[in-house]
Amino acid sequence: MRKLNHCLRATATTPKTEITEMAENLETKASETQDSSLDREAVTPQDIAEVILEFEQYRQRLIDEMTTVAQKAKLPKSKMMARLEPELAQIDATLENLRTQHAALTSN
Repeated sequence: MRKLNHCLRATATTPKTEITEMAENLETKASETQDSSLDREAVTPQDIAEVILEFEQYRQRLIDEMTTVAQKAKLPKSKMMARLEPELAQIDATLENLRTQHAALTSN
């Protein structure tokens, strides 16, 4: 969890592969916790809620920082958003997955 939190605080230039890796690390930890009875730290609904919040903040910071860079480079916002769209889609998919996991844990 600490590694994920640290990665989420990275700058807006975080490559898409790092976002994918962060999501996979969290999903792996969640599935390991659910699938095993080893003495591991359990992922709680609060943990997932915190990660969701951090991903939402990261997404907004990415848009804000890239908008600023685009303005300085006199790049149209539409071009900037077109370049960001694949990364935003990955973040949105990860957020949806996390929200599903959170809902599953809170409904039990």
